[in-house]
Amino acid sequence: MKKLRASIVGIDSGDEVLFEDFEDGGEMWTGRGQRERRRRIKFSESYLFPPTVHLTISLWDMDAGAILRADVTAESVTEKSFDMVFRTWGDTRIARTRIAWMSVGELEDPDAWDVG
Repeated sequence: MKKLRASIVGIDSGDEVLFEDFEDGGEMWTGRGQRERRRRIKFSESYLFPPTVHLTISLWDMDAGAILRADVTAESVTEKSFDMVFRTWGDTRIARTRIAWMSVGELEDPDAWDVG
């Protein structure tokens, strides 16, 4: 469990179209080639420490002809940014994906005094 000591808690969020492969025969739609997409997401303001980041699929346009598989994760989380990562494998065919994210963490308190 992450315990927040700061009097200022920051919550940032967004909704990103990660890829649209159906129009140009991209690898996620054809089911061949690279089976991972990633995007660096920058927070609107820096956190004091790396925040907790939550991801969820907000749009998944896929072919129903095969087993549907996906792994969505936040990697390389820092005070300023994180990598949004979507992976699939096998013959799963995905036309497009949009991922919503939310980060929660401590912000620097401008009213806090450093007496150390």
